[in-house]
Amino acid sequence: MELAGLEPERIEAVLLRYGGSGPRYTSYPTAPAWSASYDARCFAEDLAGLTPGAAVSLYVHVPFCRSLCHFCACNRRITHDPALPERYLDALTREVEAVRAALPDAHPVEQLHWGGGTPTHLSADQIRRLSGMLAAAFPIAPSAELSIEADPRVTGEAQLEALRACGFRRLSLGVQDFDARVQQAIHREQGVPATARLVERARRLGFESVAFDLIYGLPFQSVASVLRTLDEVVAIAPDRIALYGYAHVTWVAKQQRGFERQDLPAPRLRLRILVAAIQRLLAAGYVYVGLDHFAKPHDELARAQRTGTLRRNFMGYTTRPGVDLVGLGPSAISELDGAYAQSERELEAWEDALAARGLATLRGHRLTRDDQARRFVIQALLCHEAVEAAAFRARFGAAFAERFAAELARLEAFEADGLVLRAPDGSLRVSPLGRLVLRNVAMVFDAYLPGQRAAAPRLFSQTV
Repeated sequence: MELAGLEPERIEAVLLRYGGSGPRYTSYPTAPAWSASYDARCFAEDLAGLTPGAAVSLYVHVPFCRSLCHFCACNRRITHDPALPERYLDALTREVEAVRAALPDAHPVEQLHWGGGTPTHLSADQIRRLSGMLAAAFPIAPSAELSIEADPRVTGEAQLEALRACGFRRLSLGVQDFDARVQQAIHREQGVPATARLVERARRLGFESVAFDLIYGLPFQSVASVLRTLDEVVAIAPDRIALYGYAHVTWVAKQQRGFERQDLPAPRLRLRILVAAIQRLLAAGYVYVGLDHFAKPHDELARAQRTGTLRRNFMGYTTRPGVDLVGLGPSAISELDGAYAQSERELEAWEDALAARGLATLRGHRLTRDDQARRFVIQALLCHEAVEAAAFRARFGAAFAERFAAELARLEAFEADGLVLRAPDGSLRVSPLGRLVLRNVAMVFDAYLPGQRAAAPRLFSQTV
């Protein structure tokens, strides 16, 4: 990605015009378009329709945290009650059994990710129990990628050792920001030395990849403070970095209301922070993979981008294209070839649903032919920054320029701003500057978005 040849004023002027809210497109259609009419029976039918013996990905949502981070809008339960994780594991055992019973055959796991919440809220013994439960139901392929999210403040040596013994080799650490004032404001205080020590221990134990999650747009951030954080991050040298824009969604996360508007960076400053951060990471040798992800050139994400095999799902960018994803745990989302399904969000509702129905499906969606065509386009934009008309015709038997004539006409403003380039057959390519507004480009192809905005103006986070 090359921004060096563009004047900062030019970057700011263009990006400010593309402010506003929009989906992150970890799915298409996005979750607000799903329906409660898709229930546990539908999900069981779709699980039964998977190709026998085909590899799957598993996502496990562990909802527990010890304290509330004030920026967070994730599904989590703040607790110090040791009985809750045990109760959760008992319920998860029932869910795993129900999913396994619905599947047509044994399905090897090619990718496994634990997210949260804080998965390392679990003790070493609980980690081993959960891992063993999954391995008993789903054979883990020898080449499988096992990854987990962790909070450096609650992750100890025993947990790391248990994770490595269970086959985990990728570790994603929540960092957000190392500035003391910012940390105090977001109620997440963790020092650089403790984080660096955890990374060193993980690498010593044989973890092959360590990722950091960072956030820009937090209270009291400045360009200088974020660059200081990035200097400390670059010194630790994680293999991957996710640089997320803070999502101010007070209708979802009420604790964010404590961030008074004057404490949050104004839109122009927020953009300056983003551009400065991108330039700092590129200068440090990281590859801009897409949206908010960076990786060292040797990393699998960077290689997948180069070879055109990068894909996006609910776990973010992935190197395992074309694999059905089965979600386990409260609020977890499954992405099958032709359907999405989400489980009950709250712990008790999830437990009750499992007891009553075996599966805890809250809502879902079966994709129409139009959904599949639009998902193909949006995936191509987010993963490859391009849509090839020939590839679209090969997949759907239609001319891309004709099928999406109205959408391509709405891209004229993007073309005028130098954000997208269009070939005569309609093929699209996003420019370096356009990569910063990929969500906005994708929104043009979203058939559900106008209705969603009319029904609920406050639905999505800021796009830049």
